[in-house]
Amino acid sequence: MTRIVTITPNPAVDVSTSVERIVPTNKLRCSAARRDPGGGGINVARVIKRLGGEVMAIYPCGGATGELLSRLVEREDIASETSRIAEETREDFSVHEDMSGQQFRFVLPGPALTEPEWRACLDALGGLADRPEFVIASGSLPPGVPPDFYARACRIAKSWNAKLVLDTSGPALSAALTEGVHLIKPNLRELCEVAGERLDDEAAWVRACLALVKRRQAEVVALSLGHRGALLVSRDRVLCAEPLPISPVSSVGAGDSFLGAMMWSLAAGFDLEHAFRLGVAAGSSAVLNPGTELAHPEDTRRLAAQVVIRAL
Repeated sequence: MTRIVTITPNPAVDVSTSVERIVPTNKLRCSAARRDPGGGGINVARVIKRLGGEVMAIYPCGGATGELLSRLVEREDIASETSRIAEETREDFSVHEDMSGQQFRFVLPGPALTEPEWRACLDALGGLADRPEFVIASGSLPPGVPPDFYARACRIAKSWNAKLVLDTSGPALSAALTEGVHLIKPNLRELCEVAGERLDDEAAWVRACLALVKRRQAEVVALSLGHRGALLVSRDRVLCAEPLPISPVSSVGAGDSFLGAMMWSLAAGFDLEHAFRLGVAAGSSAVLNPGTELAHPEDTRRLAAQVVIRAL
């Protein structure tokens, strides 16, 4: 049984390269490009698969880029349920500047989906014969997709007693919260948007997360804080993970790696604190790798032993 299904309405082929120095006008000679399957839910699925979990990815694809995306997902041995769209699947790309060590990320808009196209994506979820325990809805919504897309996915998951896990922002996040989800993984900016206020310190972060739990909009909030670590808040516990002392190479994929490792751990039967610890380790593992590379299992397990968690 596939216990985890991801749904990604706005997938991409992620292209990464490097150059000695970025300057205007000049022709810049780049290193060989690396191409990976991308988009929130697809990245999450890649991490789950690397850790040994069984997962299915649902996503729309179109054109030659969509065909490439499907081949890249298949290369990682991830089961897929795809729906065809008329427009071309997007590409994103990142460039590492060798001289400064900085990374430049370019995120292109997704193709516009017609109503039959985005409904086909939800139909693929609703039509699964093998009902999962967790549905992970992740990433931005492309043009044409209504803000309640993930709320609709949540209703489908709840109809099977499955748990909806959400990683998105803006109106899509707000609409899904009205349905009540199992777990959300916002960053601090996204939490501030949901709370409608600035959140300047740890006490404010905890207060805003607890408010979501008390309103039953989310059972668990896993708040990623970048270089400040992470928080995990549920009805009966508040945990803080200290940041690991590492030198980041790339910020791409850290949040998706965090969520993928957490969900692999929960689906495997580990408790919430263990899942949180592994998630923090995976997020840290991802930033050690260049380009669009995600967390590596060996780094994740090594770093998990170094994660310091305190109860608040």
